[in-house]
Amino acid sequence: MTPLSQLGCRICILGPSNSGKSTLAVAIGDKLAVEVVHLDRLRHRPQTDWQPRPQAEFIALHDCAIAGEAWVMEGNYSVCLPQRLARATGVIVLDVSAGLSLLRYLRRCWWRADRAGGLDGGHDSVKWEMIRHIVLITPTNRRRYRALYHDLGLPKCRLASRRRIEAYRHREGL
Repeated sequence: MTPLSQLGCRICILGPSNSGKSTLAVAIGDKLAVEVVHLDRLRHRPQTDWQPRPQAEFIALHDCAIAGEAWVMEGNYSVCLPQRLARATGVIVLDVSAGLSLLRYLRRCWWRADRAGGLDGGHDSVKWEMIRHIVLITPTNRRRYRALYHDLGLPKCRLASRRRIEAYRHREGL
């Protein structure tokens, strides 16, 4: 596992929905004292039930955020991944199972009203489209991010289970 100290000051965290990207980003942001950018908050309008912004508006917000000198940015959104990776100094890929993602999704919808990365003024509710995404789309995305990981020329770290994520957090003092 690549130590956090070798990932630089602009770190991308990628991985399946509900894999723990937001929680890890906040912990790293606190440790490094850098801005944490949650891409879901840029993509979706606040005070809504996950209503997306127009794509051009989202990309403009994204590109403004990556211009910063130091950040931890969590989220996928492949439409703007190339420019994000061009600015990144390191990448962490979470590669947890669809089963764990589904469990985390249901838990956050039923029991966690306030969470890292949630929309301001919104709350998570169980949606069939999200369950479908986790069960049917996530396995394909996991394969795509594994391939991307192997091709990256940046310092990188892949955490392939809840246990490995927790071990990394412990080792890095997060």
